[in-house]
Amino acid sequence: MTQPVSPPRDSAPKAPSAGEPPAWRAVLFRADVRTLSLLGVLAVLILIGGITKPDQFLDTRNLQLVLTQASVIGVVTVGMTFVIISGGIDLSVGAIVALASVWATTVATQEFGFAGILFTAVLVGLGCGLVNGVLIAYGGMVPFIATLAMLASARGLALQITDGRTQIVTVDGVLDLGERDSYVLGVPPLVLVFAAVTVIGWLLLNRTTFGRRTVAVGGNAEAARLAGIDVRRQRLYLYLLSGLCCGIAAFLLIVLAGSGQNTNGNLYELDAIAAAIIGGTLLTGGRGTIVGSVLGVLIFTTITNIFALNNLQSDVQQIAKGAIIVAAVLVQRRTASTT
Repeated sequence: MTQPVSPPRDSAPKAPSAGEPPAWRAVLFRADVRTLSLLGVLAVLILIGGITKPDQFLDTRNLQLVLTQASVIGVVTVGMTFVIISGGIDLSVGAIVALASVWATTVATQEFGFAGILFTAVLVGLGCGLVNGVLIAYGGMVPFIATLAMLASARGLALQITDGRTQIVTVDGVLDLGERDSYVLGVPPLVLVFAAVTVIGWLLLNRTTFGRRTVAVGGNAEAARLAGIDVRRQRLYLYLLSGLCCGIAAFLLIVLAGSGQNTNGNLYELDAIAAAIIGGTLLTGGRGTIVGSVLGVLIFTTITNIFALNNLQSDVQQIAKGAIIVAAVLVQRRTASTT
């Protein structure tokens, strides 16, 4: 009696057809190329700084200063990255930092010491973020208009609180964080906070449903809604997150400057948006990386430091930044057109 013959099995799974790599590989490839490109730009800038001002630029104190200055705007940029990925924009981050910094450095607030200053800065940031989120998510306002209104209001309130004067911090616990004695293995505390915010932001974006929902809302809000995502609540959370980052950045700025001023955070919104863009975050939403945004911050901060050491005018710095932003947008458009 003959046994039925089973059909032959393939010894190996079929490979994808040539010219059609899996989509996830293409995405990872673009991300790797973008990250390597940003690292290359940063390396070139470090090389330029080392050649033009070797004794000053490569000095440990100067490198610590660059990282410290990057920490404040870097924390703001992490929050901005989430907002832009969702398809929104936040023009009020600089004004929120100013308002939080002056509110947290009033005489009444400083009477509560270190905890009072930190709590007030974070609470003001969250409050402003809540107002932005409610107006945009539930009020139906365009993010550009809502955050522009917050920019004007927060700046005006900050000026009213300070009456145009600088508010000096007298709390030793806050001032001590800016001293070299508080450095951990040569790393300033502000840099450690920035690193912690970056790691948390990366995990939140890449390892949680919150991050996946953010990308989904930015990619196609209607499709995200049909998939069961509460788009309005997600947007509210995102502006709360941006406000939280502004509050943390305001506290770092207080430590760095030892004071609160209504002019704090000037043009932070432009710097944060620019850093996110050159880091690969699409202004139309749906794509972005925390690592790319952080590298964008480091690139801009390094450029500013090199220009300052070489006594170049600030207008030249702005021109250079503008050229970098244009180049980054052109690269984004070319990459999008080829995918």
